[in-house]
Amino acid sequence: MSEPAGQITDLLGEWSHDPKGSLDAVFPLVVAELRRIAASFLAAESQPNTLVATALVHELYLKLLQRERVSWQDRGHFFGFAARTMRRILVDQARRRGASKRGGALSILPLDEARVEHSEPALDVVDLDVALDELADLDPRLARVVELRYFVGLSIPEVAEILGVGTATVSRDWTTARTWLHRRLTTAPHQG
Repeated sequence: MSEPAGQITDLLGEWSHDPKGSLDAVFPLVVAELRRIAASFLAAESQPNTLVATALVHELYLKLLQRERVSWQDRGHFFGFAARTMRRILVDQARRRGASKRGGALSILPLDEARVEHSEPALDVVDLDVALDELADLDPRLARVVELRYFVGLSIPEVAEILGVGTATVSRDWTTARTWLHRRLTTAPHQG
């Protein structure tokens, strides 16, 4: 990531004292990365979506305005929250449309490292959301690795640094999480 990590971390550290000022100062430094994350979410959908990347980032901004009492640990914590929030926005949108009941479900591509199309069927974003919540209940670090790798797009060394573990641990966690999610999403019926 190309943003000045130290400056972003410092600005996020001021959040609890001046949430609006901190957000206004940090947002220009992270908006390009947030748009990239949003575009990644939207590009992975197999059905058209009414939100575009910029609109999704604007929705995120509004959610961040409501976060007055938060202690951001670092930029990874912030981007992880941003990715989870964007995921929730898209899930809420899918649920409002009643996508799963009418066959127009939002779908995202399979969880693979290269993020290229395979012969596997696309996943429903609501199913993925439920599965990630279940994974977080079983092992929060595995869910965090998925968020940081798949949704934020961080490399294994970047995730290792944020989580304070070795790269071998992150590699194992990434493999384990993808395997668990694949099994869960291909064997469990839709629960959304």
